[in-house]
This record gives sequence, C-alpha cells and structure tokens, in this order.
Amino acid sequence: MTIRILPAVGDPDAARSLSGLLGQLPGVEPSAPVGDSTLLLDTLASLAAASLEELPEVVLVHERIGPAPALELIREIALRFPAVGVVLVTADAGPALYSAAMDAGARGIAGIPLAYEELATRVQGAAQWATGVRRHLGGGGDPYPTGPGGKLVAVAGAKGGVGTTVTAVQLALAARAAGRKVALVDMDLQSGDIASYLDVQFRRSIADLAQISDISPRVLQDAVFTHQTGLGLLLAPGEGERGEEVTDGTARQVIGALRSRFEVVIVDCGTQMTSAGAAAVELADIALLVTTPDVVAVRAAKRMVRLWDRLQIRKAEETVTVVNRHSRSAEIQPQLVQRATGTTVARTAIPAGFKELQPAVDSGRMHDLDAKSAVKQALWGLAGELGLAGAAPPGGGRRADHRGGHAAGGGGERALPGLRRRHAIEAGGDPAQDGVGDGSDALNEIAPPSTRGFLRKRGGGDRGQVTVEFLGVLPLALIVLAVIWQLVLVGYTYSLAGNSADKGARAGAAKGAGACQDAAAKDIPGSWTADIDCGGGDGTVYKATVKLHVPILFPGAADFPWTVTGTAGAADETDLAGGGH
Repeated sequence: MTIRILPAVGDPDAARSLSGLLGQLPGVEPSAPVGDSTLLLDTLASLAAASLEELPEVVLVHERIGPAPALELIREIALRFPAVGVVLVTADAGPALYSAAMDAGARGIAGIPLAYEELATRVQGAAQWATGVRRHLGGGGDPYPTGPGGKLVAVAGAKGGVGTTVTAVQLALAARAAGRKVALVDMDLQSGDIASYLDVQFRRSIADLAQISDISPRVLQDAVFTHQTGLGLLLAPGEGERGEEVTDGTARQVIGALRSRFEVVIVDCGTQMTSAGAAAVELADIALLVTTPDVVAVRAAKRMVRLWDRLQIRKAEETVTVVNRHSRSAEIQPQLVQRATGTTVARTAIPAGFKELQPAVDSGRMHDLDAKSAVKQALWGLAGELGLAGAAPPGGGRRADHRGGHAAGGGGERALPGLRRRHAIEAGGDPAQDGVGDGSDALNEIAPPSTRGFLRKRGGGDRGQVTVEFLGVLPLALIVLAVIWQLVLVGYTYSLAGNSADKGARAGAAKGAGACQDAAAKDIPGSWTADIDCGGGDGTVYKATVKLHVPILFPGAADFPWTVTGTAGAADETDLAGGGH
C-alpha cells in the first residue's frame, strides 16, 4: 500500500526539509506542501467531494502553519475529515502539548529536528488508523495485502539452544528487506525471546487474542507491534503460564488473520511442541526444523520428525532441516543429517558465529547485526532459497549443495571411523560405545563431492573474504609506507647536508674556494638539488654552507619548497700559509 501524505508547512525552508525527508520514506507518496491553513482545508474539501479514496491518508501539520493556529486546524480536520490521520510537527514535544494535540484529534507528534525513524513510525501509525476508519466507513482500503493469503513459515528447533529464534528473526528481516509485508509471531509461549532479541517492550501478546472469537483488523492491529524495521511482531506472553490460554483453535484463527493481511508470516514455534505450535507446523507452507551438527541434536531432530508424523502434522519429506553452526571440520555433515532424519536439508548451511552474534544478542539489537556477518549472510541466503527474499543477501551467503550423492568410486561403504557414528545416529544408538575416533576420514564417506569441495577449500568464500579485507587495508598500508619513506628521505638529506658542508669546509681551509666547491659536491647524489656557499668566516675560520632541497618520495621528480641547511667550519690554513707558517 502506498501512503499519500499532504504536508502543511508555512515556512519554505521547513517545507523543503520536510519534503526531502518524506522522499526517503519507503512506500510514501508525498504531495506538494500547502502554505496555509485555508488552502489546506480547501484542498481536502475538493478531494473529499470527488471521493473518500482521493483523500490523503496522512496530513502533516507544522506548528507554524497560519493563519489558523495548528491545534485549531487539527481539530477542524478531525471533525470534517475523520478518515485522515493528522500528525503534528513541533519543536515542543512535551506532555502538555502532546495531551492537547491528542485531544484535538492528532494521531501523533513528530519532534523537530525531524528524525527518520520517528517520522516513519508516526506516518505509519496515522496511515493504519486512517485506513481502518475508511474500511468501517465503507471505503475499503486494507492496510495489508489481501488475496489468497501470505506465505506461512514455521520454524521449530530440534532441541534448546540450536538457534531457532535467531533463524526466525533473520528470515523475517531478510523478507522485510526484500519489500515484503512481514509478521513475526513468537509462539514459544513459555519462554519466547523475540522481544528481547529486538529490544521491544510491549504489553500486548498473542494471549490477549485467546478469548476473542472474531479477530477484526482493529483488534489485530492493537495486538501487533510495529517494529522500527517494519516487522509486525506478535509476541509471546510475558507470563509463561498464560501460554496455556493459546489453544490450537486460537493459533489457527490468529494465523489465518495474519495471513490475510501480511505477505509473509514467520512463526517461531520454539522447541516444545504445544498444540498451538503443532497447528502452526500443520498449516505452514514451509516447515523448518533447526538443528546443529552433533549427535544429540540430530537425534532430537529425528524424534521431532517422528512426532510430527505420528500426530499426522507433517511428513518427514515435507520438512526442511536447517543445519546451524556448520563447520567444515565437523564429522556430521548435512548429507548425514538428511539421511538420518529423512527430511530435505536446506542447501544453505549456517556457519558458527558466536563472536559475531554475542554483541547483537546481549544488546537486544539483532536487527543491527553487521551485514558482513557470515551468519547473517547465510541466513539471508536461506531466505532467498526459501523464496522469502527476491534477491541474494548483500555480500553473498555461504552456500553449499548438500543434496548430491556419495563420493564417486565407492563400491560399498568402507570401514571408516565416522561410519560407526553414522550408524549410531540412524539406529538411535550411543556412538560413545562404539569407540569412534576423531572422524578425520568420515568426510569422504558422508559428504558428497560438492560439499566436500566447499568444506575443504582453502580459497572460495574464505579466500574471497580475506582478499576483500586485504584490499580494504592496502591503501592505508601504502600511505603509512609512503610517510615512513618520506621521513627516511628527510633524515638522509640532513645527513648529506652536514657531511658535504664538513668536507667542503676542510678542503676550502686548505686549498681555497674551488676545492671547497668540489669537495662539498662530490658526495651529493645528482637527484638532490644543492646550493653550496664557500668562503664565509671571520678570517681565522673557513666556513662552508650547503643547502639541499628535500625530494618528494622519488629523488629527482619533485622537491618540497623548504630546504635543509648544513654548515661547517675549519681553521683557515690559507691565511697561515700566507704568513710564512
């Protein structure tokens, strides 16, 4: 949906500033600013006379609009055009003015100086309110996409700590970055952490919808928190015991309402399979099962898949398993996970990145995770693989095709150390009792050729990353080397000047000015520009002065405008010789 905005600003400079900022907002169509209150009301009246749908969704009223005061103008708009959301732009965003603006009918206040995120939030909120009013007035205009329904993705974890919430959050952010309208639902009802990961404090939760038989768009809008990234968040209840209120019927109703209004709905089902989570997995277009490449997690994933099959929720072949914290040195490779669980393993494996994730997790700013993060790139690549994002992630993700067959040349399974561990996983046994070794040769048996090449490469993604980092540092390194070299040239020039002056003074003291010139110039390289002055002194001391120009990086190419001076003196022997000594 495109949000039409009509700014009302009397100051031309403020109008230009506001128009420039509005032009940066996504999904916004700003009109040319109107300069006074009378023109604004006339414009709205002419649009309303044509059709309710011709009115802009949002009107921005600057505090210095005239001739009518801003609050009176807002009250007039609210009375005459109730389907328009009004936002007051003011430098005084204190409680008193806020209360007065709300009483007048404003839907929000944007402080001056204007901030991008604040303005976007106020505009979005006013537009949603205006669209809801128009729908009740018979004007249609749903703020969310309608049609057959958005794509539902259920993300479940094989066990605790495998990265289920991180996966769900990053998939939602990737879909949102691709321009989709995305809802992220925390259905880990007792221990959901999406609010902590995205630094959200919101009193509404999915439990508030449990007792509502007909979830209207207005009710849903009150329960869904619009995050600064544009995600619509439906959070888990803060009190874990309230999770029991969310039944499978509630989950189906909530998911149906969300799918009719969002293009993509991602549900974090957690690791405990409740009736609500089971309903989400059953209804999902894509069911993701997140696991890590270790025996305990893979066996847990296998149990989860069997549980879904027994409950007739979803078949194993309809489930996509995501391998998180993948490492090329891990003995358990994605191909083995696929064989053990009977599911389809995603081509994109997520690398381990504890150091990358820890600052974002601790600060609750998962949406600010560095774009260069290998984990983010891989998860955004997974979103592209699943069709949630229309393009590859920025910088490219780490991908590997794990769906190939076994390595060529095998006429049967060889007795490798990793083979017994594979049988232990598939049979549900304890590999610790089989005397499994370090598994260094298991890679040949478990991984297909394409995967093996990805895991064992010494170039590829890792080499490319190192190359990019080196190229980024190279200019700085060259500048540092150039500065060091220039300092060496300056020091060498000082040494040349002093040495030449000393030799010239000694030769001149014994043989005269001609010998001074020759001796002083003898050891000066031809690339240095020199000025030699011989014969100075008081009659008893013969002095020589040498001035050298400091070259710039390359001697002979160019010189600095300042010079280095070297002066030396010696007893004047020519005067002594003339006196008969």
